[in-house]
Amino acid sequence: MEDGRTPDGRFRGMANIRKLADIPDRKQREAIERGLEYGLEAAPSVNDRTISTFARGQQPAFAGINTFRKAPYIEDVHEVGRHEVAVVGAPFDMGTTYRAGCRFGPQAIRRISALYDSYSVDMAVDLEEELDLVDLADIFVIPSNLEKSFDQIDRAVSWITEQGVFPVILGGDHSIGYPDVRGIAPHIDGKVGIIHLDRHLDIQERDMDERMHTTPWFHATNIPKAPPTNLVQMGIGGWYGSRAGVKVARGRQTTVLTITDIEEVGVEKAAEVALEVAWKDADAVYLSFDIDSIDAGFVPGTGSPEPGGLLPREALKLLRLIAREGLCGMEVVEVAPPYDVSDMTAQLACRAVMDVLGTLVEVGKLGHRAAVSEQAPDAGEPPEPAAV
Repeated sequence: MEDGRTPDGRFRGMANIRKLADIPDRKQREAIERGLEYGLEAAPSVNDRTISTFARGQQPAFAGINTFRKAPYIEDVHEVGRHEVAVVGAPFDMGTTYRAGCRFGPQAIRRISALYDSYSVDMAVDLEEELDLVDLADIFVIPSNLEKSFDQIDRAVSWITEQGVFPVILGGDHSIGYPDVRGIAPHIDGKVGIIHLDRHLDIQERDMDERMHTTPWFHATNIPKAPPTNLVQMGIGGWYGSRAGVKVARGRQTTVLTITDIEEVGVEKAAEVALEVAWKDADAVYLSFDIDSIDAGFVPGTGSPEPGGLLPREALKLLRLIAREGLCGMEVVEVAPPYDVSDMTAQLACRAVMDVLGTLVEVGKLGHRAAVSEQAPDAGEPPEPAAV
C-alpha cells in the first residue's frame, strides 16, 4: 500500500469508490423525504423535486442552522445515550495569555463544517450512514471564572462519557484539556493515556497565578488515572511558551517529541512512539489537538501562532495514525475566528475531527459499519427531477 495501490494492483481511489458505491444511502434519502415533508415541496418551476421550499437538509451549505455537519441537534441531553458520538462546544477563552477570541471557535467550526459531504474517498467511509453523530450545542461556561467553568465542562463531558457516547469537544482555549480529562477518567476502568499535539508544552502549574491555557497537563496528570508517564507531547518547539513547563516535563517524565523529531524520524515513526507510550498499561487514550501545532502560515486564526509547525497533510496523517488504535474522546482547541482568514483555521479543525472519526469508523472502533454492510441494497430512489 506504500505506492497507493491495493494488493490486487488497483489504486486506493479506484478501490474506495467501489466501496463507497456499495454503502446504502438510506439516511440521505430519509433526509430528503423529511425535508420535503417539513419544508414544503419546491415551487413548480424547480425541476429537481428533491429540493424543498425551506432549507431542511445538507444543502445549501451556506443556509440552515449550523450544528456540526448539520447533524441532529439534541436539546434533551438525557437522550444522548441513544447515539454514538456527541459534539459539544466549550466556548471558553478566559484561559488565554495573549490573544483571546477562541470562545467563538465552536461556532466557526460548525459553520464551515456545512461545506463537507459525509463521505471520504481516501477512507471509503460515509459518516452519515455509518456513524450516529449528534450535536449537543455548547456548555454553559462562566466567562469570568476559570474554576466554575472547569466544573461545568467536567460535568458535561462526564455526562456524555457516562452514557457510553464518544465525546468530541470543540474549544475554546487549551485550559479545557484539564476538565475534559477530569470528566472522562472516572469512567475508564484503568489508566488513560494522553496524546497532545501542540507547539507548546502547556504543563506548568500556574500562569499569572491561575490555571491558564499553559497549564492543563500539569493538572490533568495529577489525576491518578492519567499519569504523566502516559502523556505524549508532539510537535513542541519554537520560541514561545515552553520554558516554565520544561522542568515539569522532565521531572514528571512525560514524553516530548519536538517538531524536529517528527521531521527527522517521519510521521509514521513518531505516531508509533506516541502510541507505544500512551497505551502502555492503559485502558484508553485521549487525543488533544491544538490547532497551533500547525505551521502558522496555514492557521492564522489562533491565539498563540508559531511558525515552523506541522504541515496540514502531516498533521492529518498523524491524527489518523493515532486514531487507528482507538480513542476515548478528543478535543480541538485554540481556534480563534477573529484572526482567521477565509475560515481556513476553522476548516482545518473541522477536518481534524472528521478524519479522526472517519478513521475510527474505518477500523471498527466506532460506529456501526458492520450493520450497514449487512444491509441488502435498497431499491428505493429519491424522486427524479421532473421532465423539462
